[in-house]
Amino acid sequence: MKPENVRVAAFYEFKELSDLRELKSKLLGAMSLRSILGTIIIAPEGYNGTVSGDPEELGPFLRDIGAILESDVKFKESLNQGDPFRRRFVKIKKEIVTLRRDVRMELGHGTHVSAQDWNELIKRDDVLLLDTRNHYEYRVGTFPGAVDPHTDRFSDLPGFVEANLDPGRIRNVAMFCTGGIRCEKFVPYMKGLGFENVYQLDGGILKYLEVVPAEESLWEGECFVFDERITIGSDLRKGEAPDFSAEMKRK
Repeated sequence: MKPENVRVAAFYEFKELSDLRELKSKLLGAMSLRSILGTIIIAPEGYNGTVSGDPEELGPFLRDIGAILESDVKFKESLNQGDPFRRRFVKIKKEIVTLRRDVRMELGHGTHVSAQDWNELIKRDDVLLLDTRNHYEYRVGTFPGAVDPHTDRFSDLPGFVEANLDPGRIRNVAMFCTGGIRCEKFVPYMKGLGFENVYQLDGGILKYLEVVPAEESLWEGECFVFDERITIGSDLRKGEAPDFSAEMKRK
């Protein structure tokens, strides 16, 4: 029987990993031991996962994989009625988020803006606000005034920037994504193109919804998530918006 309230944890980190096949075996073992479902991606550049489980088991599981990955796993948490995942996977890939561009990750140091300070930044007239997510995610919800790049996948975003944004004219860019991982990789990419001041929402939309009071929140709509919930609302529980990604899949 599924628990009434299931904890969902999203986490990632860019760090050098090796012996990926051995890590995969250990991570799958930890998931089985704690009856955890979901997907973890590992690559030479780091790890990225979204998993779910019983509230009493998820915390110990995150500590287990922290020991395996030799990392302090930082995560964003939400709740769901029933399990949003049906199986458990650990996948080995070339990238934990697919950009297909060379990125000097060190250029992203010092670019994070906390959820508490985000509103002040994006209200500035001299800041271009870029939604780094796909168009079907943008349609579900976004911040007011955010630029929609009309992309179907993250690897399309460099083409949009190169065709539409000029680092010689745009000095300040603020960007956001669901949990932070896409921005973590795209901010240093933008810096490498010559954009002077580039900022990212630390922890992404999920952290913003978690810590910013509803009466102060500028977020409009719901947030698309890549599991059976489809979207979550500002209370971090399953939303009601339709799955616009289905239209993209039919193309």
